[in-house]
Amino acid sequence: MTQSSASSRLLTRVAEFTDNSIAAGRVYADQGRVSDITLEPETGLLSGKVAGTQVYRTTAKLVREHDGVIACRVGICNCPVRQNCKHVVALIAAAEADQSFTDFFVPEEAPREPTFLETLLAKAKDGKSAASAPAPSDDVEALDSWEAALSALLPPTTLAPSADTPALGLQFELHVPPPRFSYRGRGGTVPSEPVLNVRPVVMGTRGKWVKTGVSWATLGYLTYGGAHDRTQLEWLTEFLTSHSPRQFNHGNAGSWLSLNDFAGRNLWQLLHGAHKNGIALIQTGNGDPVRVVEHNAKLQLDVTQGESGGLDVGPMIEIDGVPVTAEIVGRVGNPVNGLFFSNLSEPTAMGGPAPVSHSGGVVRGDLTLAPLPADVSTQMLDFALRKELVHVPETAREKFLTQFYPQLKQAAPVVSADHSVELPAYVEPTLSLLAAYGSDHTVRLHWEWHYPVGNRVTSLPLWPELGEHAVRDTAAEARLVASVGQPWEDITDMGVAANHAWGDPTLAGTAALSGLDTLTFTETVLPRLRELPGVEVDTSGDIASYREVTEAPVVTISTKATDERDWFDLGIVITLEGQYVSFAAVFSALAAGNTRMLLPSGAYFSLDRPELHQLRALIDEARSLNDNKDGELRISRFQAGLWDELAQLGIVDEQAQAWRKAISGLLDGGPPVPLPTPEGLNATLRPYQLDGFNWLHFLYSFGLGGVLADDMGLGKTVQTLALMCQVKADAAAGVGADAATEAGTGDSVGSGSGSGNKPFLVVAPTSVVGNWASESIKFAPGLRVVTVSETFAKSGLNSAAFFDGADIVITSYALFRIDFAEYGMQPFAGLILDEAQFVKNHQSKAYQCARKLKAPFKLAVTGTPMENNLMELWALLSIVAPGLFPSPKRFAEFYQRPIEKSADSELLTKLRARVKPLMLRRTKEAVIADLPAKQEQVLEVELNPRHQKIYQTHLQRERAKILGLLEDVNKNRFTIFQSLTLLRQLSLDVSLVDEGQAGVRSSKLDVLFEQLEDVVKEGHRALIFSQFTGFLGKVRDRLVAEGIDFQYLDGATRNRAAVVDEFKNGDSPLFLISLKAGGFGLNLTEADYVFILDPWWNPASEAQAVDRTHRIGQKKNVMVYRLVAKDTIEEKVMALKAKKSQLFSDVMSGDSLSSGALTATDLAGLFRD
Repeated sequence: MTQSSASSRLLTRVAEFTDNSIAAGRVYADQGRVSDITLEPETGLLSGKVAGTQVYRTTAKLVREHDGVIACRVGICNCPVRQNCKHVVALIAAAEADQSFTDFFVPEEAPREPTFLETLLAKAKDGKSAASAPAPSDDVEALDSWEAALSALLPPTTLAPSADTPALGLQFELHVPPPRFSYRGRGGTVPSEPVLNVRPVVMGTRGKWVKTGVSWATLGYLTYGGAHDRTQLEWLTEFLTSHSPRQFNHGNAGSWLSLNDFAGRNLWQLLHGAHKNGIALIQTGNGDPVRVVEHNAKLQLDVTQGESGGLDVGPMIEIDGVPVTAEIVGRVGNPVNGLFFSNLSEPTAMGGPAPVSHSGGVVRGDLTLAPLPADVSTQMLDFALRKELVHVPETAREKFLTQFYPQLKQAAPVVSADHSVELPAYVEPTLSLLAAYGSDHTVRLHWEWHYPVGNRVTSLPLWPELGEHAVRDTAAEARLVASVGQPWEDITDMGVAANHAWGDPTLAGTAALSGLDTLTFTETVLPRLRELPGVEVDTSGDIASYREVTEAPVVTISTKATDERDWFDLGIVITLEGQYVSFAAVFSALAAGNTRMLLPSGAYFSLDRPELHQLRALIDEARSLNDNKDGELRISRFQAGLWDELAQLGIVDEQAQAWRKAISGLLDGGPPVPLPTPEGLNATLRPYQLDGFNWLHFLYSFGLGGVLADDMGLGKTVQTLALMCQVKADAAAGVGADAATEAGTGDSVGSGSGSGNKPFLVVAPTSVVGNWASESIKFAPGLRVVTVSETFAKSGLNSAAFFDGADIVITSYALFRIDFAEYGMQPFAGLILDEAQFVKNHQSKAYQCARKLKAPFKLAVTGTPMENNLMELWALLSIVAPGLFPSPKRFAEFYQRPIEKSADSELLTKLRARVKPLMLRRTKEAVIADLPAKQEQVLEVELNPRHQKIYQTHLQRERAKILGLLEDVNKNRFTIFQSLTLLRQLSLDVSLVDEGQAGVRSSKLDVLFEQLEDVVKEGHRALIFSQFTGFLGKVRDRLVAEGIDFQYLDGATRNRAAVVDEFKNGDSPLFLISLKAGGFGLNLTEADYVFILDPWWNPASEAQAVDRTHRIGQKKNVMVYRLVAKDTIEEKVMALKAKKSQLFSDVMSGDSLSSGALTATDLAGLFRD
């Protein structure tokens, strides 16, 4: 059994189908275009859908003929062909290939030779032999395969009708209905439009065209019998369906169709192809052929000379260059796409037109059909069909020729057929531009159209206005506007958005230009417009003589003293060829992104210079850091780095004396001639310490503050004491004056001849006050030191009397804050803030007191000027150098947020440059070659099973509670840190959280004492730090139990100095210290081992603790051990610390960026798996 497809023979007999339909149908089936196939074996109805230009519904009637073969004599489809089309063949071929219907199509018996009668019947039906050929060979099947595939690509062939089939034709009949009554005007009758009807006819046996047996309604049935040529039937069917394409069923079509109402767009294609398809186009009655013109009819206006000098304007229709004089003219198509013309066949004896042949209004005569161009207006067509003649009186002749004629010519060709009137030659419009130049480099542009007619010119706006009725040559206008190009790419104002709202820009009808736009128009756009054909340019006013200046502008910078302390007016002047250039204008032009700047004289210069862009950035920075951004341009004495960059861009013209002295020293790093070690200092300063002393003395001499940020252990205290000794010596020798007076910024605070008679106020943490006192006595024995150990209210002392005669007053931050009113009344030579990170919060009381205290010199001493974020650095600088970054809000906007959130490395570099003159920082690695090595190691502590189980139980509980609170850290900060502290304590000892679990051994204590056993046996001494005094107490209890000697210091220790001295001078091998109470300000070089029992994310705290022993004076290698509990929150804290520790080194010297604040993301990471 052979499957049917496009590449094999059909099992179904399809004798009623053309070869082209069969070949195309096979290809469609092979391409899989058939779907939804259904078959009713009882009735033989096969249905389905076939995808062509659209999806068609197709049905085939299948019957089994006498020889057992399935045959299809008729198939119906809703395509334009309607029946026996390629879609039916595709349906049959696809059904044969479907295994569901295979049995139906298989012949019931082997083919046999047809009888003679069967052969005759087959020939009568399709002219082809119905004899079954022998089974084809493989070669024959291969031949059919390529032929079938390529046949679908061949153009349709014109088949001559068989001599046995009668020819078909299309008969035309012209009707002129009687006049109709008109209700318009005064009433009366008006002529009715002629109607052209058509119907199919067949050639009769007597050689005449007859309607018998054929009509529009019966076309669908004529194909069954095969009595007519299939090509002709398909042409008529397509004509019918195109006439009324919206009508699905044409079975009720009338005997005549009106050509006036033909709706299809393919009418002229059908008419021109009728002859090729064997369809005769004939007239009713005489059978004369109907003429169909190939080319479009041409509608024109004909102007002729009228009576009395006037003009007559009427319509004229031409076909192939010959005017149409037909008496009857009618419309073809709906909408109208052609005309028909007819002349009466015979004139009457009186010479008038012959009457219609009968009362039905049928007109006999020749008939011509012609298509119309698509752009014919309805008004022009109506005018032509009415055959109106409009008379223009002689008095209006000039108006018609100069005004109406140019506009009428846009609607239709205008001629004078008899050449009686000379029509003006048409001239395309001209695009006119008026450029009116004004003062201050302004120009106003106005575009319009000039339409010349004879000696007159009609002006029209560039774009049609609302309600305008003027006729324009739109094609010429569009071409000329396009030739102008897109000048708005050079000058934005020369373009306007379409509809003034959206879309691509178009040429603006008017534009007002100024400044650089006027320059660009004059030098770039105007010369280009003058060269365009069809564009005329007129200018008015004086055009400036523009020229480019190539030499660089000269920038002059100056400073002038003001009445306000620390601030100087900053002057910036730019000149070009000796001509003053407004800096404000340059600044605005740079901010707007302009590349050139135009001067009043017409000279212009390029702004694309690095020095100008850098100048703008620096001035922008200076303004941004001040609260009053729109005020006078000022610079502070503390902004030496900013001045240095400004001075490199131009010529320094004038400087205030105080400014010059202060800035030069800051930029050079100290005085030009360094001082030796003060005689009153009982110490030998190392070279870097001597440099630090000279830097401090320079700041003091000019009333400038600073930050001494040397690494912990480098002797910041002794450098500060050296400054105090030098100030005392200068005062005794009468050298120098009050620091504020020297700086030119006199301060009214205090009395006496100089600041050497006033004490220095040292504010330090409580635990360090004693150390400061002992260090002062040791290194500066010639200075009188007083220490404040309680409030003046409690002691009953008078502050003035207590301070009188002192050289150094030492107090704690707590007492300074509580008794600020007492300190604020006393004159001080300077304020020294030791461990200045205690005032890092600019909203704290301690910060406010340090900021408010009036002193000519303020120094922040700290190894960690910043721990968490950049605002801590701002807080210190705002105390010691208040003019560097005056506004915290501006500092946060300009520096903090871009650096911490956006990792702006360029701004980070700029910040370091600004801070550098007022901050001195040296690291131990850089300045001390002989400092012993420091080795750090993490001891991993594995919790015992009971300890681990209790920890995990609490961890799950705290995690479930905390993770939902992290969306608002500020609101829930207390709860979050409470859970964090609980988990950290559980990592140390569960009894710190639950005393009922005191029986569970602390794994960390066990590991610690394993280490201490060797340390003590080998004669080493160790510092043991913890943030939790509770855990430190458990270490103490165990040491007592094991009989090991130790010293202990926490926040509750009263005799701090005695405890420290006992460890330094005694034999105790161990010193237990709470991190907060003793992590800074102590010098404990006697120890060479350090144990940190509980890590925290802030690396500065741990570094300070380690540096209690790893500092100047240490002779041994220092071993640092950090005990970290495995699989606990401590491991996550260590990872977070590594990330956060980058911030400090970034700001001081690094290149990468990290955020220092503990964020919601950081906290979430501590609680998650």
